[in-house]
Amino acid sequence: MKLDFWQYTDDPLEKVVALIAKRVLGDGARLLVVSDDAEQRAAIARALWQAGPESFLANSEADAPGGADQPILLSAEPAASNGASHLILADGVFRDTPGFARVFLLFPPDAAPAARAAWRAQDGREDVERAYFAQEDGRWVKKG
Repeated sequence: MKLDFWQYTDDPLEKVVALIAKRVLGDGARLLVVSDDAEQRAAIARALWQAGPESFLANSEADAPGGADQPILLSAEPAASNGASHLILADGVFRDTPGFARVFLLFPPDAAPAARAAWRAQDGREDVERAYFAQEDGRWVKKG
């Protein structure tokens, strides 16, 4: 599994989720976005529906009728009823989530200590390939 740590500083969380979602869907994969905060999930949903003038990123809450049919599912739990192979942990809380090809942990600077602890907890795991990305002057730069 690829495990990416994304520390966002310049853009709001919703914009970062939309950026990743466009790439995931562009690769033909499905996505699960997890946040324990219902208001945060609603803000992410709005941003996905308004992702660009030429497109939108169809999404639904996990418990909504037909939600499992959507390419992007929003949930409080890391259960991919839509068959997602990619997972975004949007609330900055790391969860051990086997079964996904790629997991993105998004976190602001004030959550960096918890993200560092999650990074260290992966030491020695041969099934996990870690990477760290940070924003510099509006661009995403791979740091580790």
